[in-house]
Amino acid sequence: MTSKPAPRAPAPPPAPSPAAQAVAWLHTARFLTTAPRLEFLPTVGVPEIAFVGRSNAGKSTCINTLTQQKRLAFASKTPGRTQAINLFALGKQGVTDALLADLPGYGYAAVPKADKIRWQEVMANYLMTRESLTGVVMLVDPRQGITELDEILLDVIRPRVVQGLKLLVLLTKSDKLNREEQNKALSIARLQTGGGETRLFSALKKQGVEEASLLLYQWTHPDPDPETS
Repeated sequence: MTSKPAPRAPAPPPAPSPAAQAVAWLHTARFLTTAPRLEFLPTVGVPEIAFVGRSNAGKSTCINTLTQQKRLAFASKTPGRTQAINLFALGKQGVTDALLADLPGYGYAAVPKADKIRWQEVMANYLMTRESLTGVVMLVDPRQGITELDEILLDVIRPRVVQGLKLLVLLTKSDKLNREEQNKALSIARLQTGGGETRLFSALKKQGVEEASLLLYQWTHPDPDPETS
């Protein structure tokens, strides 16, 4: 009598792709603190990524889409009124390995001029001096393109970009453009930024979510130098 062959062990599930791992990592985002001025920001020892953009460029929606959380970044009913830096911690099992910084939108006409000037100075100081700042994500509505205020902000960070600061320009609401308009907006933005990465993004269609997530993960988790590892 012959013995039956032992049943085969089930094959292990395939490992998630790097993009899927990055998406899952961003889902760990949780509120850390809010700071109306730079001196209230905590000193941290992990990489920090700042989200910037004109009011109504879709910044809060973008952050909520990337983190798969509906109200992590709260959009004020009066654009431009919220003038504080909100920090969100990232990392699995409660261990923080990176931060997201949500900077208030700029350029909203109803904000008093004195408030605009004060906050522009705070933003400029943050972008020029924050030691833990590793990357900047600029949100741009492609129907308006990169405006004069966006150019001013790019000029502020350009010296740090030359020194290694990462830059990603996301053209939000890209679902409102046809394919030809998307390609044209992408080409123009790449020429105007002159450095960094430029991508199309749509919260509605989930366009660009995986690509952006992977970039942010790679920025904050660089591969170790094989000669030193």
